[in-house]
Amino acid sequence: MVLQRKENILKIKSEKFGSRIAKMYLYLTSVKNETVMSKQIYRSGTSIGANIAESINAESNYDFIHKLSIALKEANETEYWLTNLHESGFINDKEFNSINSDNEELIKILVKSIKTKKERMGIDDTKR
Repeated sequence: MVLQRKENILKIKSEKFGSRIAKMYLYLTSVKNETVMSKQIYRSGTSIGANIAESINAESNYDFIHKLSIALKEANETEYWLTNLHESGFINDKEFNSINSDNEELIKILVKSIKTKKERMGIDDTKR
């Protein structure tokens, strides 16, 4: 018997994003001869999907929130490196806008997913 899983849009989008990041890494290292920032964005950009994948079989609701929160932090770091690569001329406006919009979409979905799970659990973050 094959276990059927519900389609997970966040997982699908993060996997596609990770592939784009990997291609960007190859481009930056082979064409632009950039090795420092490209390694950083490769790590943070692919870590988003890895943490989302881990959240799928989380041990608890708190673990689920924790994994998605790590993915969100990695997406924020990826935004930093994308901006840095753009401002330093390694990627042009079109390349930046395209991949950055995908990252922003992941950030929005992650924020909403975390917020929704916390609301369902009765966790009130406004008292921090």
